[in-house]
Amino acid sequence: MIFILAGTSLSAQAKAKFHIGVVTGTVSQSEDDLRGAERLIKDYGSVKSGGMIQHITYPDDFMSQQETYISSVVALADDPLMKAIIVNQAIPGTTEAFKRVRAKRPDILLLAGEPHEDPLVIQSAADLALSADFVSRGYLIPWAAKQLGAKSFVHISFARHMSYESLGRRRAIMEEACKDLGIKFYFETAPDPTGDIGMPGAQQFMLEKVPQWIEKYGKDAAFFCTNDGETEPLLKQMLAYGGIFVEADLPSPLMGYPGALGLDLSKEAGNFPAILKKVEDAVIAKGGKGRFGTWAFSYGYTLTAGLGEFAKNVIEGKAKKDSLKDVFAALGKFTPGAKWNGAYYVDMGTGVRAKNQVLIYMDTYIFGKGFLPTTAEKVPEKYYNIQMKKQ
Repeated sequence: MIFILAGTSLSAQAKAKFHIGVVTGTVSQSEDDLRGAERLIKDYGSVKSGGMIQHITYPDDFMSQQETYISSVVALADDPLMKAIIVNQAIPGTTEAFKRVRAKRPDILLLAGEPHEDPLVIQSAADLALSADFVSRGYLIPWAAKQLGAKSFVHISFARHMSYESLGRRRAIMEEACKDLGIKFYFETAPDPTGDIGMPGAQQFMLEKVPQWIEKYGKDAAFFCTNDGETEPLLKQMLAYGGIFVEADLPSPLMGYPGALGLDLSKEAGNFPAILKKVEDAVIAKGGKGRFGTWAFSYGYTLTAGLGEFAKNVIEGKAKKDSLKDVFAALGKFTPGAKWNGAYYVDMGTGVRAKNQVLIYMDTYIFGKGFLPTTAEKVPEKYYNIQMKKQ
């Protein structure tokens, strides 16, 4: 017996031989990640209309709704055609969700984008985890800040983020890099958006605080924030008051800039060269030439779409799940002309190189100047051995 979804034709239903589940944050928490899922639906169709992609979102206050989140991921495995599940960003609870899926359906490919859980935790459950290279970027972001004339570097975060090994270790590397590069390092605390005041309260805090920080540290201070939602008010005030901004925690021309600049990019949606040009023109008009940067293509968008493409290729036998070359090829479909670099994660405690977690990064693009060759810059070996400081 064949069941056909209402409103779909048999031919449309027959097109998708398998399904891929894609889990992202909402527009307010991580818009770029969600837009990557929309790109996959555009390319391969939605399950409800006979296509390949089943997209769901996790709640903004995911820390207090972990069981709800886990259940929603596990429910994807109830679909007999489901062959892969991707979570980007892989928030706390993803490892448990993956383990429950694995118990039900060992045939499902499990991929994690930008995991919030510690490396050894997510590695215990995911077939592959991709993270922005927090080790290399811990050195390269201060290095880039120095190329732009920064005299000091201000790292903005909060306790929950600093408890993550990836973010805590990157902070320690940044601090050491600043010392070696002759830049003063400072740490400032912002509210956690998953707390009582939520994202609106956290953003209001940034709007009020950033001008004070610029007055305190000067216009030659580079600022870096670990939270996506707080990046927009940071940029808005920096464009008004001064400062240097190399790139966001998860870089993209869409990360913070459109809201900070009041840009409508609906006509340019999905066209990153056009988006980059429009943002660049607006940044330069605000006097930010040579002082503000990003990645030319959205990291969050590319990660969602790239992992979806990679999953499809693996399922169809066109890629191997342990091939770095195949991973970069899938990402590269969505970033024409951009250079990627990366390597398998090495555990600090054991020195063992992971087989299923890869740290990746792209060249930094500076508005009004072009690309900085960050993927070609050699990161000194000492930084790979710096551990996070216990809070």
